[in-house]
Amino acid sequence: MIRDATATRAALDAVRDAPTLLAALHAAPALAAAARQDGPHAAPLLAAALADGADQLTAIAAVHAAAVADRAVAAELVVPLLTSRVGHLREHAAWALGAAPIVRQAVPLLTRLAEAGEFTGTLAEATLEAWGVQPATAAGAGAAPGQGRRPRRPGEGLTVAQLFLHADIDGRLLHAGEGDTGGVATLLVHLGDALLREDGIERVLTLSRGGDAAGAALAAPGHHYLPVPLPGPVLHMRDAWPLRAAARREIRRLLAEGGADLVHLRMADVGSWAAAQAAADLGLPTVVTVAPDPHALIAARDAAGTLTRATFGAADLVEHLYFRVRLLADLAAGAAHLVVFPRPRLADDLRDLLGLDPERPGRPISVVPEGIELAPHALADREVAAAAAGVPASRATAASLADLDAVLAALPPERRGLPLAITVGRLHRVKGMATLAGAWTDRLADRCNLLVVGGDLASPSDDEAEQLDRIDAVVPRADGPGRGLLLAGHRPNPEVVAWLAAVRHGRPGLCAPGGVYVSASLKEEFGIAILEAMASGLVVVAPLAGGPATYVEDGVTGVLVDTTDPEALAAAVASALDLAGAPGAEGRAAKAQALVAERFSITTMASALAAIYREVARDPAGHQS
Repeated sequence: MIRDATATRAALDAVRDAPTLLAALHAAPALAAAARQDGPHAAPLLAAALADGADQLTAIAAVHAAAVADRAVAAELVVPLLTSRVGHLREHAAWALGAAPIVRQAVPLLTRLAEAGEFTGTLAEATLEAWGVQPATAAGAGAAPGQGRRPRRPGEGLTVAQLFLHADIDGRLLHAGEGDTGGVATLLVHLGDALLREDGIERVLTLSRGGDAAGAALAAPGHHYLPVPLPGPVLHMRDAWPLRAAARREIRRLLAEGGADLVHLRMADVGSWAAAQAAADLGLPTVVTVAPDPHALIAARDAAGTLTRATFGAADLVEHLYFRVRLLADLAAGAAHLVVFPRPRLADDLRDLLGLDPERPGRPISVVPEGIELAPHALADREVAAAAAGVPASRATAASLADLDAVLAALPPERRGLPLAITVGRLHRVKGMATLAGAWTDRLADRCNLLVVGGDLASPSDDEAEQLDRIDAVVPRADGPGRGLLLAGHRPNPEVVAWLAAVRHGRPGLCAPGGVYVSASLKEEFGIAILEAMASGLVVVAPLAGGPATYVEDGVTGVLVDTTDPEALAAAVASALDLAGAPGAEGRAAKAQALVAERFSITTMASALAAIYREVARDPAGHQS
């Protein structure tokens, strides 16, 4: 029977003609399947696609298709790319070969790439592992003989593992807002504690770059913070991919020692990649929270024309967009249960952004909003309001207010009668701190002072330094307080809670009441900090895209805005200040607080997840159709 490349031609056309970059990405696996079907007959079509520099996305898809078409095709078209000067083709060749049978002539080339390190080396290392060739860089990464999870005793509750590798997570949240330690760190601390109050959950293991418990203490019920020992200096999230093998080995050890019953993964990063492999080594099921990251950013940049087929390869080489999309898809495919956040068009976004069919049988998907710990906000609200009237606060609240007063004291007297606009989070471009500073300087400085909470000001990371440089270009650091711009650096979460209440109620002689909270993020999948601000009764400014639109009532409890537009952002902050100072402000604050209490408590979130964990533990393979 004579075979041709009809399937490959049709699949290539589907990638090339896809209306968006994301649609092309979602069509790429079908191209690989078609090439596998057509075998060597696909080679000429794939070779032409590889040579098309004007469509770098299709060229990348063709690399992956050529790798699985046929061993000879892989040797002819993909192996030479391992020494290509075109970085994105070299990188994808190192990755794509892992899905193919071993190609012997590629082994020394992959070994050299693995030894060179960085992200390309990590992919080469993973391919060699897939071929059963153990590179020196990944020693011990595979499953250790005889190593497995501790058997659960009769009557013993579940042990749930959760992780965020790129943070120093401790029970007191001392590092919140520093480096990569953002809202997810706060979430994992509060969620872990709340899960222990649920039936059937006896132990929570929170794994991160930092921690404070290990060893024999793991046998005791409770919330354990486990450090994942990693070699070399601390690396930020975007640079940490070469730690995969070491992370896999150490995460597997901790999961086994801790007797984990399941692992909850939350993002497409090296920690989730390594933890998914470690869980597979131990036969543990996973629960995966799927959010459109980097999908939403790809879609936004595609729509804006700042990311195109002709520039995709260069962006991908830096941001690993294609890999992160496929990694999340792989994590989802291997999960026993999927968790998603509420979104205004959830079913459409699952299909269009993530390429998931919410109606597909055999794939349990649950909508679980994130939640916050309510009690600290209620206490701070009462105590800070009383303190503004001269009633002494508790020692902890008084200390937090003293720290805030010290920051506000840098304001000149003529600016102390203005309210505050506060923003809290990591100093990272995705959080939009510098954009907010520019919008405030140009249009809002006469109406409010701006308080930026987050980042390590003394020893900033590269991401933090980039934002600080952009802020300094707008208002030089030395001039900031005199002009109303205050950079407070990262603060422990309990202190931030008190500060949020103070922004609403004011500080006598230092700032007026009626301040607002601003999230200038390019994207927020849900928005823990926004919920915390609403729990404090603050009017919020939040991104129009993503999760906040499901709970911020525009014009009542906050203002939704396109945060990529500085002029619109400034107008939204002005509108929020108007709302905060208008008649009925107390009623609107109470409405925001009631909404958070009713729908977004950490207890509500923990109850929903605990039910999922119990179901997964009963039937770990129940998701498979």
